[in-house]
Amino acid sequence: MFSRRLKAGYFTLEGLNSFATVYYFYYFYFFMQTEFGFGNKANLALAALNGVVYAVMAWQGGKFAQRYGYYLALKLGFGLMIGALAIGSQFHSPGVHIAVMCVAVSGMCFTWPTLEALVSEGESPAGVQRMVGIYNLIWSGTGALAYFIGGTMFEKLGPRSMFYVPALMVFGQLLLTLWLERLARQTPTATTPPARPPEPATEAEAPPPAVARSRTFLRLAWLANPFAYIAINTLIAVIPDVARRLGLSPMIAGYCCSLWCFSRVGTFLLLWRWSGWHYRFRWLLAAYLALTGTFAAIVMAPGLALLILAQLAFGAAAGLIYYSSLFYSMDLGDTKGEHGGIHEAAIGLGNFVGPAVGALSLHYFSHYAQSGTLAVSGLLFLGLGGLLVIWRNGRAGGTN
Repeated sequence: MFSRRLKAGYFTLEGLNSFATVYYFYYFYFFMQTEFGFGNKANLALAALNGVVYAVMAWQGGKFAQRYGYYLALKLGFGLMIGALAIGSQFHSPGVHIAVMCVAVSGMCFTWPTLEALVSEGESPAGVQRMVGIYNLIWSGTGALAYFIGGTMFEKLGPRSMFYVPALMVFGQLLLTLWLERLARQTPTATTPPARPPEPATEAEAPPPAVARSRTFLRLAWLANPFAYIAINTLIAVIPDVARRLGLSPMIAGYCCSLWCFSRVGTFLLLWRWSGWHYRFRWLLAAYLALTGTFAAIVMAPGLALLILAQLAFGAAAGLIYYSSLFYSMDLGDTKGEHGGIHEAAIGLGNFVGPAVGALSLHYFSHYAQSGTLAVSGLLFLGLGGLLVIWRNGRAGGTN
C-alpha cells in the first residue's frame, strides 16, 4: 500500500512540475517580447542559453540523485526553483531575468531525472513499460494544459503571474516531497520494491531483445531525441513572433499553438497501450522524417489552417521520439537515475544547438527572415544521416 501511495505521490509531483515549468519557460519568451521587445534572434539566443545550462545540469542532476539520494535531489531542485521565481517576480531588468532563468533551469535539472527514476525504480520489464506510459501521459497532459491556458493567465492575471503561479506550485511540491520522504522511511522497499516473478509471455509480446540490440536502439533514441528538441525548442522560442505575424494575442496563441502538445499526449497514450513499436527502427525513422518536414511548415505557416494541421503531425512525431528515448533509457540497465540524467542532458543539448544555430543564422543572414528556419532544417537532415549510420552499424554488428 505504501509503495502505491509513494508512486501516486511521485506522479503528483510530476504533474505539478510539468504545469509549473511549462507555464514559466514557454511564456518566458512572450514575457521578454512584451516587456523588453525581444525578437526572434534575441529569444533564440535565450533558448540556446537555456539549453546549454540544461544539458550540463541535467546530467549532473541525474548523477547527483543516483549518488546522494532522490529526495535530496528533489528538495535541492525545488528550493532553487522557488528562490529563482521569487526573485524574478520582484525585478524588472532583462539581465536579472536571464540569470533567474538560468537558476530555474538548474533547479529543474535536479527534478526531472529524479522523477523519471523514481517512477520506474524496482519495476519488472512489464512494469517499466506501464510506469513510463503513465509518466509520459501525466507530464505531457499537464504541460499541454499549461500551454493551452497559459496565454489566458498571462493576459488576465498579468505577465508576472508566470513567476508567482509556478512558485506557489513548486512550494507545494516541496511540501509533498517532505511528506513522501517521511513515508518512504516507513517502507524500506519503497524505492526498490521486490522483484516480481517474470510475467508469462503472451502472443502480443515479443521476447526481450538482446543486450547489443537494446544498446543500438538506446543510441538511436539518444540521437533522435536531442534532434527532436532542436526543432521543439526553436519552435517554442519563435512562437511569439509567429503569433505576432498571424495577429494572435498571447491568449489566442496559447489556444492555437499548443495543439502539438495535445497530439503528443494522444501519441503517448497509443504507445503506452501498444508495444509493437518497441525495437522497430521503421517507426523511429518515420517519426523523424515527419518531424523534420512539419517543423518548417509550422514556423513558415501563412495561416491558421496549415499551422494547425502541421502541429498534429509534429506532436505525434515528437511523442514517439521522446517515448523511445525514455523507454530505452529506463529499460536498459540499473542506473536509472544516471540514465534519466543522460536522457534529459540529451534534450538540453538539442535545446541549445537548434536555437543557437537559428540565432546565428539570423545574425549573419539578417536580410532573409527565414534563414534560421532553413539552417535548423538542415541540422535535422544531418541528424537523419546519423540515425542511418547507427542503424547500419548495428545491423553489421548482428543486432538487427
